[in-house]
Amino acid sequence: MKTSVSMYSLHKYTVNENLDVFGFIDYASSIGLEGVELLDMYWKDVEQELPKVKSLLAERNLMVSAYDISNNFVRTSEDERKMEIQKVYNGIDIAKKLNTNVVRIFSGDLCESVSFVQGKSWIIECLKECATYAEEQGVILAIENHGYFAGRSEQVIELIEAVGSNHVRCTLDTGNFLLVDEEASHAATALKKYVAHVHFKDFVNVGKDNEGHFFLSLSGDKFLGTIAGEGKVDLHHVIHELKSVNYQGWLSVEYEGTDDPKVGAGKSVDNLKQILQAM
Repeated sequence: MKTSVSMYSLHKYTVNENLDVFGFIDYASSIGLEGVELLDMYWKDVEQELPKVKSLLAERNLMVSAYDISNNFVRTSEDERKMEIQKVYNGIDIAKKLNTNVVRIFSGDLCESVSFVQGKSWIIECLKECATYAEEQGVILAIENHGYFAGRSEQVIELIEAVGSNHVRCTLDTGNFLLVDEEASHAATALKKYVAHVHFKDFVNVGKDNEGHFFLSLSGDKFLGTIAGEGKVDLHHVIHELKSVNYQGWLSVEYEGTDDPKVGAGKSVDNLKQILQAM
């Protein structure tokens, strides 16, 4: 298994210090990784930056583990849903230029005016259209367990099987399951044969009286991001399950804690490497 880091780990730097893709690649290179995970939201001018990014990746001897799209298929108008599908098409095209065959996608967000059944129907419909293009281009669409339509392992499996394409798999985000009251260990066992990409992430419980930044689970528990390997997720079990199906893809650190993101992501990478060595 190969190691990378998601640019989302340094989101605070992109907001507060105007970190760009080039600075992120330099950071990833400095902490001894094999790859980077890039996101559509961080381009300033994709057409201008893309050739320079490819050149810098080659110079730093880094690969792109996945290219991430921030799509939402739960849109009330057909035109809006077509725009979201086109967003995925564009992401597939960029992924190929970046020499990665994995595109991380979302399902969709809850909307007050849309029933859960209707929202899920739109998601499946859009996924089927995107899958056709992904198959043509030899790219895997990896649905992240994120939100309420695809938060739990059984929901992800239902979407994948409803589409019925080998080019629609999942991004296993080891932290997000806690937010829908599912243990990552259980989810990893359930999803292991569907995994095309992994977000190596961890959370820690904080008291219900916590008034600062936190992630709220469905049952009302409060969580904070933490250094991978130092929280609630049994990451050893996750990797054991992936090894049991001969997973050969990427483990991409995604740090969402409140400490300095460069430090938190770096320590997460160190812990990931130690776990891999121990197994």
